[in-house]
Amino acid sequence: MAATGKLSSGRPRAGQPAMPHPELDAVAQQYLEYVRVEKRLSARTLALYRLDLERLSTQAAAIQQPLLQLQPPQLRRFVAQMHSQGRSGRGIALILSGWRGFFHWAAVQGLVPHNPVQGVRAPKQGKPLPKALGVDDAVQLASYRSTEADPWTEARDAAMTELLYSSGLRVGELVGLNLQPGDAAESGWIDAEAGEAHVLGKGQKRRTVPVGAAALAALARWRQLRAQPFAPAWNEAALFVGVRGARISAQSVWARLRQRGQQAGLAQSVHPHVLRHSFASHVLQSSGDLRAVQELLGHANIATTQIYTRLDFQHLAQAYELAHPRAKRKDTP
Repeated sequence: MAATGKLSSGRPRAGQPAMPHPELDAVAQQYLEYVRVEKRLSARTLALYRLDLERLSTQAAAIQQPLLQLQPPQLRRFVAQMHSQGRSGRGIALILSGWRGFFHWAAVQGLVPHNPVQGVRAPKQGKPLPKALGVDDAVQLASYRSTEADPWTEARDAAMTELLYSSGLRVGELVGLNLQPGDAAESGWIDAEAGEAHVLGKGQKRRTVPVGAAALAALARWRQLRAQPFAPAWNEAALFVGVRGARISAQSVWARLRQRGQQAGLAQSVHPHVLRHSFASHVLQSSGDLRAVQELLGHANIATTQIYTRLDFQHLAQAYELAHPRAKRKDTP
């Protein structure tokens, strides 16, 4: 699809065919007529195709090059210009898609010997950093205890929160925990005496991670209350259960954490992976041991873990900005 963006005030209304733009040459107008008739595009999509060709025509005119004589180096220069002006890699990829479609049609018509956009690529979109809580916010959330929720629900939610932050578990690993050791191929469990969680992770790979003292205390409280609402014959194997006595779902854990974060007064939205990211970031900040964090998270490739070094550098950069007398920028109040 072509790129999204602001359209001119003369964009076509829904249901009306797009009129050829007077600044476009005859070939571009023919292409727009082709996609309107043959592909039966909506007025909105057709307007976006036209916008892409207008942009290309403007850039070609700026270097005094006919549209059908543009070459890959010139197109790459156009891409670099758009990127330097702040357009995202995804936005540029959409624009290139529109240009690629035009030149493909032109090549089929014998108007150009080949498609010059074929080998032109948009800049790679940077991977967003994981959203981790600050240490103070993470401790505030883990320490939060509700006085309004019933004791059973509060004990369960507190134990889940503490365990997620203490051990960096994935939500699937959390809900897969059983009360007692069972079939190693099906579930995980908590060894409270050893202070360890044995979990079944991605790819059915097992790993063992430590469980902190606060999480063990919260788990002990939950174990005491876990069976209270249910009949004596109730024998659900899952460690964490819902109000009906069945294994709690990942969706329920997401909902409970989101609500708990709001109740604890956190501005940032909280979900299980936020606590996993927080665990990894805070362990790395304190230890600097990337390999250890890789093992704790269960990452098969250390490149996956290395993203937390960027979080760690952000933390160090912020500390530098606050602490160094010559670090503050002139435009910082």
